[in-house]
Amino acid sequence: MDNKKPVVVGITGASGVVLAKSTIDRFLELDVPVILTASSASRIVWEKEMETSFGEELEKWSSSQNFKFHQIGELTAPIASGTFPTRGMVIIPASMSTVGALAQGLSDNLLRRAADVSFKEKRTVVVVPRETPLHAVHLRNLSDLAFMGATILPPNPAFYLFQKSVNDVVDFIVERVMVLFGVVSELPEGMQYKKDLFGDK
Repeated sequence: MDNKKPVVVGITGASGVVLAKSTIDRFLELDVPVILTASSASRIVWEKEMETSFGEELEKWSSSQNFKFHQIGELTAPIASGTFPTRGMVIIPASMSTVGALAQGLSDNLLRRAADVSFKEKRTVVVVPRETPLHAVHLRNLSDLAFMGATILPPNPAFYLFQKSVNDVVDFIVERVMVLFGVVSELPEGMQYKKDLFGDK
């Protein structure tokens, strides 16, 4: 039953939209329904960072019965209501503008409203922030989201896995998201910490 509850995915205007694409691909591959909303700024970033257009990916995802898309201004969408059941929401990548708005309880577009709903209903919220370095206000806002119940998942490399490419890092973060939503029980063996790597007994 729970597997049929959708995960809400929000894409903001932060760099790193490949994280969002790979996350949606992975959820759909695992037969987990996805409801997507994306900011206008995210589409601008998408065109600069990705080889395929947002429209092309949207068309591909829409061929799945497990996928739905709502425009950022569509405040009448089901995910704007707490009575609509979901697994929760992942904001990937998360801009500091969106992080700041959520920390202040602002819900002036569908992405922010869907996140606000997830917080108030005490559902899983995963925030993947893409900014560095972080100043005091960024850190305070992220801390506020953590106190509200969010998991803050910076897309950091797992250096102990000797990752060789951006795709390796992306795949690792995506699998961490899958674990946090209970879609898979643990990371694949090749992504797990191995004691013998460091000579531990």
